[in-house]
Amino acid sequence: MKPVDFTRPREAARAFTPKLSDFVEQPLYSDVWTDPDLAPRDRSLITIACLIALNHSNELPAHLRRGIENGLTKTEISALITHMAFYAGFPAAITASGYANATFDDQA
Repeated sequence: MKPVDFTRPREAARAFTPKLSDFVEQPLYSDVWTDPDLAPRDRSLITIACLIALNHSNELPAHLRRGIENGLTKTEISALITHMAFYAGFPAAITASGYANATFDDQA
């Protein structure tokens, strides 16, 4: 079994579930993420927090990078992860911290 590339989760899923990947593009990214009622930066904060709380760590690298692209700083992401420890649990925050460190270490 070859490993799944979770740096690009949508592309990793496309081979087996192309329609699922299409739903992410339309309507999620084309309509929901572009809705002006919330800024992309705020959507990134919410999404990263949800991924931590729901323990969906494999999705974190892509959304951490998207968060930076949407204007979050590494300091803000660090504060978000620390804050989530009290609401999602310390194990979830520690795991998220490890993923963030690995993700941003790769970008150095």
